[in-house]
Amino acid sequence: MGRKIIVIGAGAAGMHAASTARAKSKDAEVTVFTEDEHIAYSPCAIPFVLEGKIKNFESIVMHTPDFYQKERNITVHTKTKVTGVDMDKKTVTTQDGKQYSYDAIVVATGGTVFIPPVEGSKLPGVFTVRTVNDGKAIQKAMKGAKSVVVAGAGVIGLEMAVGLKHAGLDVTVIEMFPQVIPRIFDSDMAAMVQEYCEKVGIKFVLNVPIGAIKGEGKVEKVVAGNVEYPCDFVIMSTGVRANLEIPNMMGLDVGALGAVRTSPTLQAYKKGRLVKDVYLCGDVIMCESAVVPGPTMSQLGSSALRQGRVAGINAAGGYAYYPGVASAFISRIGELEAGGTGLSRGLADYYGLNYVEGKASGLTRARYYPGGKKITVKMLVDKDSHKILGSQIVGGEEITGRVNWVTAAIIKGVTVEEFVTALENAYCPPTSMVMDIVNIAAEDAASKL
Repeated sequence: MGRKIIVIGAGAAGMHAASTARAKSKDAEVTVFTEDEHIAYSPCAIPFVLEGKIKNFESIVMHTPDFYQKERNITVHTKTKVTGVDMDKKTVTTQDGKQYSYDAIVVATGGTVFIPPVEGSKLPGVFTVRTVNDGKAIQKAMKGAKSVVVAGAGVIGLEMAVGLKHAGLDVTVIEMFPQVIPRIFDSDMAAMVQEYCEKVGIKFVLNVPIGAIKGEGKVEKVVAGNVEYPCDFVIMSTGVRANLEIPNMMGLDVGALGAVRTSPTLQAYKKGRLVKDVYLCGDVIMCESAVVPGPTMSQLGSSALRQGRVAGINAAGGYAYYPGVASAFISRIGELEAGGTGLSRGLADYYGLNYVEGKASGLTRARYYPGGKKITVKMLVDKDSHKILGSQIVGGEEITGRVNWVTAAIIKGVTVEEFVTALENAYCPPTSMVMDIVNIAAEDAASKL
């Protein structure tokens, strides 16, 4: 009889952990519990369904519980809340009173959208963007609506804003920070994204938090900075925090960033000691930064899959570890792409680093090849070590490969001089200039050292 493996959470991290555990151990008994109705879908796709770029919400659900049962011999319990975990007896209790034993458990409870504690935050017409059912509720609210306020100008907020604008609504974005994409984007790069969104017709209210949401029985307006903004509904895109209900129930150690502390094998700690056979992955955990020593958060789908693989292998009795992360991200905001990796200027300042900035603008294709779009690359380089700390890219196309290119350099500790001289890149007139704009930004940074 194989190991009994229980996974709590059926997002990207949880389902990949379950599938990896099954691949590692053919005779394991793998069981997944989730409170959600749907499994194996990407919340990142929700804005594009609402915009009409993706046909419907059914399209973004990759697999059903039946698929996992028949094709992978994984039992998935949907709409099932775990109410207790006894780590001494190694049992899990669900809301219907049933108990399930385990040899190893993976906690992948994800994150929850932070809702500011303001008046009216629970009024009908206030939505989050986290689940398929959230998306369906927003889609229903869009019918007959004329205006919407999006709270939060992060990448999901901006994707929602542009999508709703293209769907015909009047859109106002309210952000408490003085720029869009705060923390992870520098102000000069963020300004380009904001300028594009404004050309699309989106209005911005920056450096002002939401004060209240008002309405008689439903949302009618948002108050921010003593100004009222009439709207038919509100999208809360105000950040994601680790869902700590199960980890707190288990008494696991929570770190300074408000997420669960884990070892490189994604094993949990309790009172400073590693807990055997308990693993975590996804938005619920802290991980190590690849740029500077210390913990970071990497609440990204790509990170969730890699973490799920490690947790699944270890839960099945194998060995794998999760290295430091640069948290590379990419966003498609209308016809504009914005991405980054490593540290922004704000984060570099927070860590007290001395750095130079390289920056360059050009085209995504050779200048004589038709259809090239503007692209701007910014690179931060440590003055002492000359290693690349981070990069941000804004352009009309082909951003992902360039972000991945720089990410690999950061992970491997490449100096900017090594990047310029040794890290080759492919070239073809329809895909880049002969000297790619990333190289030009790197040379600009190297010249300042």
